Parts: sequence; structure tokens; C-alpha cells
Amino acid sequence: MRKKVTKAIFPVAGMGTRFLPATKSVPKEIMTLVDRPLVQYAIDEARAAGIKEFIFVTSRGKGALEDYFDHAPQLEQELRKKGKDQLLETLKNTNMDSGEIAYIRQHKALGLGHAVWCARRLVHNEPFAVMLPDDVIAAEKPCLQQMVEAYEETGGSMVAAMEVPAEKTSSYGILDVKEDMGSMVSVGDMVEKPPVGEAPSNLAVIGRYILSPNIFRHLNRLKTGAGGEIQLTDAIAEELKPEGDGVYGYRFRGQRFDCGSKAGFLQATVAFGLARDDLRGDLENYLQEIMAAKKAAE
Repeated sequence: MRKKVTKAIFPVAGMGTRFLPATKSVPKEIMTLVDRPLVQYAIDEARAAGIKEFIFVTSRGKGALEDYFDHAPQLEQELRKKGKDQLLETLKNTNMDSGEIAYIRQHKALGLGHAVWCARRLVHNEPFAVMLPDDVIAAEKPCLQQMVEAYEETGGSMVAAMEVPAEKTSSYGILDVKEDMGSMVSVGDMVEKPPVGEAPSNLAVIGRYILSPNIFRHLNRLKTGAGGEIQLTDAIAEELKPEGDGVYGYRFRGQRFDCGSKAGFLQATVAFGLARDDLRGDLENYLQEIMAAKKAAE
């Protein structure tokens, strides 16, 4: 019987330099998208997919991230005293029970593959998910849940995939499709950040993965790849060999926002704000006023 995916790795060791000076003291992962930090969106998505153990690969200066998931007795007591039950309930979703969450340090910035490898002793011989909190996905059914359901049919390793413009393929890991089955594709090869014009397709890997534990064996012996880093894509590609368990790309249903970029973060803020009943009216009015003023100025 195929093992269930109950563990997820969250690589959050990056310094977030694109968001300086904010990230001088605030880890990028807890920067606020509307009223929740980025990492909370990833945690909620993981929980919906049946994840029970959360493994964070961190670095120096991420203490605020650890504090965020801790209980806050004084704050909870004040909210209880003031009868703010709804806020208390919201706060509960941010708490992690003892043993549910673990933190591993990545002492050198050697790439995503190395960050995942750092968590190998906590994953053991089980399939696991990897989630990049920078990629926030708005979907009716959470993206990782879609993937877990598809994985139950396929096994092997699976990556979330989406079509990108040809001129942007050099920014992604790109799939060479062996067989296209609609929402699922069988992968023939994977190329990390190919030069524009040399990509085998425009189907890009984004920050959701379900991986076979074999990946750690590949990471053990892999040398640096593109950008002088240990690339997770290279390790996944090893599973394409005849002795591997196979790799699948999953075209998820939903909209992905690249919150690792300022423009993507702003786009996500508008989209998630408009999706909220309590914010939509004021935000729509404001956006309409801006557009009207812009047209008048032209």
C-alpha cells in the first residue's frame, strides 16, 4: 500500500534581499499578505492536504518565524478577558503543538536542493512534500491537496506545473514532456533555467513538490548545478532514469502569485483583498477611483 504524505519541508533560509530594508529585521516569510503572513497561507494549504509534521529549514535571524508559531498566553488571556472570541479562534490557527513542528538550520546558502537535504533525518524513508511560501496559490481546492489526490494514483515524484511565456522560461525549471495526459504529464527530462529559445517546453515547475525519499540519495552525491547551487531539479531528474520511480508534472487548478517579487506581492495583495467580503467594497471603490483619475489625466 502506498504511504501517505504526512510530512512537508518549508525551505525558508533565504535572506529576502529583494524586500530590503523590510527584511533587515522581519523574515520575508512572515511579511503580511492582507492580514496573514505568507507562511500561514502555506501552512493552511498543507493542513488541508493532510500534512501532520511541518519541517522548517531556517537560518540565522529567523527567530520571529519561530515565535509566530508559538503560543502567546498573555495575548490570548487579554483577548479572552475582552470577549474577543473570533480573534482568539483566528489565533488558534497560528499555533503549533509541541512535536508538530521542527526547525533545521541551513548553515550555508547552497541552494534549494541542499535545503531539502538538510531535513533528511526528519523525513526518513517516506514520501514528503516541499512547499515554497513565496509561491502563494489561490485555488478553490488547495494546490497541495490536488497534488496529494493525484499522487495516490501515480506514486513516484510529482511537481506542480504551469504554463509560462516563452521569454520567461529562463527563470524556471522547465519540463520536457514525454506524455501529456491533460492535468497530468509524464516527464521525460527537466532542465533548470534554460536559456531563452532552448527550453523543451513552456511548462514550468513552481513551488510545490511531492517527492520520493530516493531524492536524498541523489542529493547526497550531486554536485553544484545552475548558479553554483545544489539544484533540487537535478536530483528529481535522477528519478527519470530506468531505475527511478518516475516523475509527473501536475497542472494545478488555481492562480499562482510570485510573492518573492515586489510586483507579485502587490498583485496578490489586490487579488486576496478583492476576494474578501469585508474588504472588497472599499478596495474596489478605491481602484475604480485610481483608474478614473488616470483616464482623466490622459
